[in-house]
Amino acid sequence: MNLINLILPIFGIVAIGWLAARTGWLSDKVATGLSEYVFSLAVPALIVSTLTRADTSGGILPAYWVAYFGGSAVTWAICATIARRGLHKSRREALLHGAASSQSNTIFVGVPLILQVYGDEGSVPLFMLLAVHLPIMMGAATLLIESDSGSTVAARLLRLARVLGRNPIFLSLVLGGVMRAAGIRLSGIPAGLVESVGASASTCALLSLGMAMTKYHIRAGLSGASLVCVGKLLLHPLLVWVLAFHVLSMPPAFAGVATLFAAMPAGINVYLMAANYGEGEGPISAAVVLSTFLSTGTLALWLLVLGRV
Repeated sequence: MNLINLILPIFGIVAIGWLAARTGWLSDKVATGLSEYVFSLAVPALIVSTLTRADTSGGILPAYWVAYFGGSAVTWAICATIARRGLHKSRREALLHGAASSQSNTIFVGVPLILQVYGDEGSVPLFMLLAVHLPIMMGAATLLIESDSGSTVAARLLRLARVLGRNPIFLSLVLGGVMRAAGIRLSGIPAGLVESVGASASTCALLSLGMAMTKYHIRAGLSGASLVCVGKLLLHPLLVWVLAFHVLSMPPAFAGVATLFAAMPAGINVYLMAANYGEGEGPISAAVVLSTFLSTGTLALWLLVLGRV
């Protein structure tokens, strides 16, 4: 019953968004506007609000980063190799399959679910990981994909800097980190405004995800999508769980957040990269949809493993 009470509201809101868009009750304009609101305003407000009030006196734990990104790197390498040699994908397509297998849907599913499961105890490790997840994962993907384009390393880094410099999530993480380091705390009306906008992030993000899922089709590239789903929902969290709980030493909340973060479905950022390069859009978009559906079951499994239900 605890498991149902935890999982059902999260994916129930996703289902409501999908049904509203599918039936035409809400138009594409609403879907586009809601997604932009979540990405550009609601989640950045939540990040700034959390980072400026959370207790990060414990400092950075190297083992925490090693557990998560070590699992990500191994998953990426395995899935990219299988896509290249087993599914006979091009080099770029194989790299994109590996990236999708190791990059989580952090904003639309990860933030709402992890905060609901771990509460304030999980907010610090969650946003510590969120702060570096986007630049590290997208940076690695960009550099690897561009490595055969003939451009210099400096040109690739400059391109990455431009992408991150226009990303509201990344900018809010920088702002929140600077405010935290400078001892600046929001209070009064400004704090109330930021917290009110941030409080809408979870529900709006889940609705937006459900509406966006109507645009993608599972039939496109099912073999590649299946590979990504196995890597993302099973292999990635398994490797992180082993490293976090059985190899390295860290507080239980950190280990649990890292594992749940890895257990999230495939993120949409890799699909956007695939669309930009014109390679692998079918299987990657299918993986976003399929992994989101399948994660209702796999997340329940991981919550049981972590003893959070």
